[in-house]
Amino acid sequence: MQQQSTIKAQRHARALRAGMTDSERLLWAKLRAEQLGVKFRRQHPQGNYVADFACLAPALIVELDGSQHADQLEYDAGRDAFFKAQGFAVLRFPTDAPFRNMEGVLQVISEQLRVLLGAAPTPALPQRGREKNRSSP
Repeated sequence: MQQQSTIKAQRHARALRAGMTDSERLLWAKLRAEQLGVKFRRQHPQGNYVADFACLAPALIVELDGSQHADQLEYDAGRDAFFKAQGFAVLRFPTDAPFRNMEGVLQVISEQLRVLLGAAPTPALPQRGREKNRSSP
């Protein structure tokens, strides 16, 4: 039974990755490739749930909550309790937060990472081929 629900969560995560919202795409562009100094996964299955974004080390989950979350506060509280029982800290933002205040969202995430790590994470170097174009003198 447990294995079957895990497989279901993995399939659901795959579908969610394929159909990310604009808000999730925008935040993912800032979290991916260790830009904050740690590796994040998107739509990561954890038990029977799927976290929008998960950093496994340190254990941090970032959720973007759309309007449907107002009607499922009890469900979200259960998810959060499960994630916390697994050792994760959970941050929740309204779905429009990346559009309204991306720097603020990233600052809160970075501060939580600092707390969890006990020090500031080291941002990754740009990936090959992704360096900003620099004009020649």
